[in-house]
Amino acid sequence: MATTVRRTVLNLPAAPLGPENPLPPLRTPAPPPVLDPREREGLPRDMARQLGHRPLRTVLPTRLLDGYGRERTPADLDAVVIENDRLRVTVLPGLGGRIHSLHHKPTGRELLHRNPVLQPAAFALNGAWFSGGIEWNIGATGHTTQTCAPLHAALVPAPDGGTMVRLWEWERLRDLPFQVDLWLPDDSDFLHVGVRIRNPHEQSAPVYWWSNIAVPETPDTRVLVPADEAWHFGYDHTLTRVAVPESGGLNHTYPLRSEYPADHFYELPDGARRWIAALDADGHGLAQTSTDLLRGRKLFRWGHGKGGRRWQEWLNGPGVGYAEIQAGLARTQLEHVPLEPGAAFSWLESYGPLSADPAAVHGGDWAAATGEAAARLEEALPRAAVEEAYAAWLPYADTDPGEVLATGSGWGALEVLRGGLRLPGTPFPTATLGEQQKPWRELLEHGTLPKPDPEQPPCPTLVSPPWRDMLETADADPHAEYHLGIAQWHADDRAQAVRSWERGLEKGPVPRWPLLRCLAVAAEESGRPDHAAELYAEAFADLGAPGTTNLAASEAGGALLVALARETVEAHLSAGRPGEARALLDGLPETVRERGRFRLLLAQALVAEGDTGAARAVFDAGFEVADLREGAGILGELWALVSDEPLPDAYDFRMSPPGA
Repeated sequence: MATTVRRTVLNLPAAPLGPENPLPPLRTPAPPPVLDPREREGLPRDMARQLGHRPLRTVLPTRLLDGYGRERTPADLDAVVIENDRLRVTVLPGLGGRIHSLHHKPTGRELLHRNPVLQPAAFALNGAWFSGGIEWNIGATGHTTQTCAPLHAALVPAPDGGTMVRLWEWERLRDLPFQVDLWLPDDSDFLHVGVRIRNPHEQSAPVYWWSNIAVPETPDTRVLVPADEAWHFGYDHTLTRVAVPESGGLNHTYPLRSEYPADHFYELPDGARRWIAALDADGHGLAQTSTDLLRGRKLFRWGHGKGGRRWQEWLNGPGVGYAEIQAGLARTQLEHVPLEPGAAFSWLESYGPLSADPAAVHGGDWAAATGEAAARLEEALPRAAVEEAYAAWLPYADTDPGEVLATGSGWGALEVLRGGLRLPGTPFPTATLGEQQKPWRELLEHGTLPKPDPEQPPCPTLVSPPWRDMLETADADPHAEYHLGIAQWHADDRAQAVRSWERGLEKGPVPRWPLLRCLAVAAEESGRPDHAAELYAEAFADLGAPGTTNLAASEAGGALLVALARETVEAHLSAGRPGEARALLDGLPETVRERGRFRLLLAQALVAEGDTGAARAVFDAGFEVADLREGAGILGELWALVSDEPLPDAYDFRMSPPGA
């Protein structure tokens, strides 16, 4: 059959994402790992340079997504299916363009870990993320802020005369447009994916890209890659060069033979074909290969320990496990690669089934295992064929999209309008501008930031230098000072940010809470927890002041109440004021108090007050912290303060050995 593309609806048990957190993320929820400069000695020169290249300080201008829960109900998700007589590819344009399923029709095998649920968890740079399928990670070290965001999607002509599906968006952390073209030739066992990232600016930009592939995990799943060395990165945040397949008496190419989670970034030899595969006990599984620009390959394993198993259950439901094989622009995910002004990175990836002799795959000899897999991959999809497919695709990367399948955000349209940009192949029509972009278009065209709706929190802030310059020259009312301070904070001009927020307070009586909260964060960051707690208390009180009643009643206002209450309680605890923390908790609506995050805060306050018995009772009653971050140890640490018993399995999310 000829390749077809059709829309469909995928029904999954899903926990709703909830509204955006209205508070500007002045700090990263989880600071990226940073290597001690001394650890860079002896590393390859380009790797050492890229390890320190412009890491993120915040996830501005995006907002956090942390309003989801753990209650799943059936939900309809818009999907696009690309299909020939060999493969059926299911794509979710509304969720970062994730490939949810890659089904090989002749064998009936699902090549990916197809998550049976949609359960957000706090793994992305800005919060909500979900496991499974193939995700496209762009921006900075971590899971992209696009994970749960809609992408633009449309049909475009394919090089073979058929039809491709194009996904594209404006990546906001680095202000770069990108596209992902999904091309499934007739009668092909392999899906081709053409990727392009462009830098339309007059200065270089740091680029991060990792294609993250979730594959089914069994006790005999083995990950094969043409490398004899790897960079091991564990939760102690050290980078160590190790042998492949074994180091420390452990064969780490079998994900379930290790107890604890870890990353292995493989050192592929110069000139070697870029590929990675995950094969089961019978030698069947998925292979990913690419043109040479996509040099990095990685295995992430959860391990067989209690913590890793608990995380798997948390993300997928009981009895379902997966591992991740990945491909990226650099050796490791700690690096960002410079992209020069006006330049582009482009490459082609291919995904499809691979079958190899199981005796060779699992026979114990690494060279024989990788040689067998490489030979079977060359038969199924020769290296030259990938290069030819890339050369055939590249001229089509500029082709204008046709039929629209899905619509992404309006941020790209705003940037195109501001910069007068021409981006062939990835249009960002003015028609996609929405309510969040409206005040910024007003600033762009008229030099004035309009007054905010008093019944809504302030709109998201734009922080790049051109927008910061416009804020500098706008009318200096409290609203403009608020946004200007956020842009200055993002630029690491923190003293000037504080001055802007203080000027805003001096110029207007209400609402004061947005400025007070920003000043509270600044006080915390400068090591003044008592002052921060006082500012937070004042901000929270202002949220309930006359004139804000309608705000509190809206959906955005409800999200604001939860977010500001959490930060205020945490500030009181950091300042050694558990009584104030508990008093604030007691005054919250019951629906907020019963959330898992606030049950945890209550237990922390009780422990700080010395009432470990009452804190233990909170644990015994049971709670789930929906937005628990990957690697967080707070549950185990708090349990150790209230009990000498082993940590219950329900609270065991530990990802490193005790004492590590």
